[in-house]
Amino acid sequence: MDKQDGRSVGEPGALRLDDPWYVALASGWGEVDDAVETKGGCGGTEPPPPVSGPRSAPHDEVYLAVQRSAAFQEVRRRYRRFVLPGTVIFLGWYLAYVIAATAAPGLMAHRVAGALNVAMLAGLGQFATTFLLTWAYARHARLRRDSAALDIRWETQELTGGNTR
Repeated sequence: MDKQDGRSVGEPGALRLDDPWYVALASGWGEVDDAVETKGGCGGTEPPPPVSGPRSAPHDEVYLAVQRSAAFQEVRRRYRRFVLPGTVIFLGWYLAYVIAATAAPGLMAHRVAGALNVAMLAGLGQFATTFLLTWAYARHARLRRDSAALDIRWETQELTGGNTR
């Protein structure tokens, strides 16, 4: 398959079907074929037991090297540059609402239109800013971090030799 998700396979962020983090059983694909049948007569299945044992030293070294890499630090920097100010602004707005509701009940009770008062508008504004912040976070992640994080993920998998469980 040459193209998937509108991007060519070699392009950063392109979807690859052999993604080692894709869990087929979580999507419902291959449950009957890949499962080990139980000895009970119920016809039920159980997944194979996980491979036990600690990760090897090369895997630990690879993950530490990835953590120290400039690409990983850039992804973390982009994350922090969005999340920290967003959190501070949202918490400030929320605390201002709570403080105004307790310290200035006269202001909050001021009617704006009909039965709608300042407190109700501010409360609805809390919901609106929650949805706005969620949308902005998802957009920021999609545009600024996801493709770089996927590239790091693939490099890590290539260095460790595949998915080890």
